[in-house]
Amino acid sequence: MEPAEQKVLAGWAADCAERVLPYFEKHNPGDARPWEAIAAARAWARGEIKMSEARKFAFAAHAAAREANSPEARLAARAAGHAAATAHVASHAQYAASYAVKASANATSERD
Repeated sequence: MEPAEQKVLAGWAADCAERVLPYFEKHNPGDARPWEAIAAARAWARGEIKMSEARKFAFAAHAAAREANSPEARLAARAAGHAAATAHVASHAQYAASYAVKASANATSERD
């Protein structure tokens, strides 16, 4: 995959994850780690940060997922973590989308 294509995937993964972050915020107010991971995915796609930095935000979002106190919050945080991890490996984008669908209250609508 070309780097430009991977950057497009990172942006798409960030968009997918962002749609379900309200589920995380509802149960974990004040924990910005998933939002920071989404911002890192987009910053990496714009060439503003290195892959290694985006990866740190991915790990932090996954830590937030482990600490989350509801299933949909965990899934939403995982979506954000995978969006940032797309900077490392492009295939993480599909996991960001998959976790976003699982977190959604209406999976069919979210998938579409």
